Amino acid sequence: MLLIKTNRDTLLKPLQTVTGIVERRQTLPILSNVLIQQNEEKTSFLTTDLEIQIKTVTTKDLSSKQNFALTVSAKKLQDILRSLSSDAEITLTQKDDHLQVKSGKSAFNLQILPAADFPEVVEESESDATITLKQNELKNLLHQVQFAVAQQDIRYYLNGLLLLTEDKQLISVGTDGHRLAYIAAGLDTEQKRQEVILPRKAVFELSKLLEDKEDPVKIEYFQNKVRFSFSDIILTSKIIDGKFPDYNRVIPTRNTKLFEIDRLIFLQALQRVSILSNQSEKFRGVRLIVSTDNLHIICKNNEQEEAEEELEIKYGDESVDISLNITYLLDLLNNVSSETVQCAFENSNSSVLITVPGNKEFKYIVMPMRI
Repeated sequence: MLLIKTNRDTLLKPLQTVTGIVERRQTLPILSNVLIQQNEEKTSFLTTDLEIQIKTVTTKDLSSKQNFALTVSAKKLQDILRSLSSDAEITLTQKDDHLQVKSGKSAFNLQILPAADFPEVVEESESDATITLKQNELKNLLHQVQFAVAQQDIRYYLNGLLLLTEDKQLISVGTDGHRLAYIAAGLDTEQKRQEVILPRKAVFELSKLLEDKEDPVKIEYFQNKVRFSFSDIILTSKIIDGKFPDYNRVIPTRNTKLFEIDRLIFLQALQRVSILSNQSEKFRGVRLIVSTDNLHIICKNNEQEEAEEELEIKYGDESVDISLNITYLLDLLNNVSSETVQCAFENSNSSVLITVPGNKEFKYIVMPMRI
């Protein structure tokens, strides 16, 4: 039975959209599959890992004459399509419990699992709250803080990113307990307070799928999940059940000793000295000595090797000698796009506040290390 006849890219593009959350090895074999459905001249592709679900619908002509629903290995189908030329004509044919993918003289037979067994997330129609903003604004909100989100922390609520709507703001916060990134964006209308913790995997998948354009994205909040709708994509994610730390208590208010520095110059200096840091350790320390018009950067390792850099800065306050995790600084400088950053200190034992000049909505806080 002929299901689809089309060119490779028409099939590959929606498939690539949904396969990011799919793991090759699953406890349930069907979770490695993509659900492909044809209904009323629309073809949908859907994947899930039981926590996140991604669906995309294409109305492009796939030359399908009948409705159908089946599931097939997402990664295998994607790999097959990638291996063919971009202008190749593809036919998908169902033969009993196999899907045949054919192009020219190439043919691949993939096992099919029943569509009825696919565990779709139940779609709710009534949301608790809905907001709309531009795709590039949401992409920026996620990108500027996602690197600070914890990975596999026993404090499960840190393994996600806080999305908070309040008044006319959408606030995004990520922290691993040692550093915190905060950014806010303005909304057109007043909003009631809504607070959710979005899992790390959903954050990174959204960052990949959102485009750097002004087209709208609709965010709908439900009791235990949140849904993002944009372009032809619907991403639904469960939320982490927990209480996110009070970020306002972490943001320093007495850091009056400050200097501005060129972001690239600072980044390159840190990259050079990091060569002699303890590469095998999770927490790699760098010592910053801030004195009159001078920033002295020092890295040492367990072999008693040492790297030093000196940079000129405009600074006239009392000296500060502080040790920080160099990875946290590199993460920030690699992920912001501003020409300069501002570093503000209270003393050698207090957190450092790093901001972007001219942008009051972004803050990055790093706790000092003992080395």
